[in-house]
Amino acid sequence: AQGKLVGGTGALGWTTATQRLPGQAQSCIQMDGLDAVRAGQQSVAEAFTTTLSMIVVSELGDKTFFIAALLAMRHDRRAVFLGSASALVAMTVLSVLMGVVLPALLPRQYTHWAAVGLFVYFGAKLLMEAVKMFRDGEGDGPSDELDEVEKELKDRTPTGKGAVKGFSAIFMQALTLTFVAEWGDRSQISTIALAAAKEPLGVVLGGSFGHCCCTCLAVIGGKYLATSISERVVVGSGGLLFLAFALHGLITGSPSD
Repeated sequence: AQGKLVGGTGALGWTTATQRLPGQAQSCIQMDGLDAVRAGQQSVAEAFTTTLSMIVVSELGDKTFFIAALLAMRHDRRAVFLGSASALVAMTVLSVLMGVVLPALLPRQYTHWAAVGLFVYFGAKLLMEAVKMFRDGEGDGPSDELDEVEKELKDRTPTGKGAVKGFSAIFMQALTLTFVAEWGDRSQISTIALAAAKEPLGVVLGGSFGHCCCTCLAVIGGKYLATSISERVVVGSGGLLFLAFALHGLITGSPSD
């Protein structure tokens, strides 16, 4: 009987041990899954904040900012905001898609270092422009693009019977002007580079939110806000930010390193 008890105990102990093994494995799998989720959330948050800061610095005082500000002075602000914001969000999504395609055509490490190179180029170029403005005593007021955009809108906008009227007409005017002005812009190229190097979802969310914030400021503040922006301060801040992105890329390295 005692032997049976011992044997039974041994069998019971064996059964308990075998029941614990799957539980331990399941716990390890759950921990790995939680770590992966946390890492994904951090990468999305990092891409969001990086893209948001880049868009804010790049778009304040940019051509699309002036378009929204000047159109809002003449037309329905809601139509101008929706048209401009829609164009910028659509451009952000398109740029991110282009950035997602690049790693499929080129190795990930190549797109990473290409993005770093672009940030160095834009950062150095903007800092050189800012230094030149300070040295020559220029750029203390708004950008020369404000006068260019104002003249362009005056030439393109019909007057009298052909004047733009109605919500949909104003919406389409703001959308088309903003989309054309944003195509090939520095912020678009930077968005493509960020999407190729970072989490695309975070880039989409950060870029869209940043564009909407800048457009909202332009529509609400109007020309007063546009004329209060110092071009050389904006240019210098943008240059430092791009160089900070490049330094971060150099420190972290490419995903395959």
